[in-house]
Parts: sequence; C-alpha cells; structure tokens
Amino acid sequence: MKELSNSFWIKTKGILFLVLGVLSATLLIIKVRDKTVVILFALSVWSFCRFYYFAFYVIERYVDSSYRYSGLLSLASYLIRRRKTPNT
Repeated sequence: MKELSNSFWIKTKGILFLVLGVLSATLLIIKVRDKTVVILFALSVWSFCRFYYFAFYVIERYVDSSYRYSGLLSLASYLIRRRKTPNT
C-alpha cells in the first residue's frame, strides 16, 4: 500500500476518524442510556488516548529519541528487547 503523503487527505482521514468516533459513541450512549456506563466508556476512551500519546510521543521524545515506532506491536517488541538487554 502506498504511503499517504498529501496533507489534504491526511487531514480528511483524521476528520473521518473523529466523525466515526463521535457517531459511534453517540449511538452507544443512546442505546445504553446508563450514566455509569457512559462515564466508564468516556474514561476508557480517555485512558486509551493517553496511553497512545504516551506510547508514541513521550517515549520517542523522552525515553529513546533514536527509535521510531511503526505501531503498538513495534513498541511492545522494542520494550521487551530493551528489558532483556542491560542498560549502559
């Protein structure tokens, strides 16, 4: 698959992800209508967003700026390899 490089399509893709997320969350909230479930759902979404930020921004900026991750599996592989080798 060709890498997406056109800024218009990158922004469009981001907006579509946002619309899909808002639409999905709205439909779930309408279907469930339970305050506890809605709060837990919002907390889960927020926590996963923070983890994603941590995984790609914090680690790349503050832990190892030389390593570039291609996804969560790449990150897990890197962390496992790093744990097995002694720190110098």
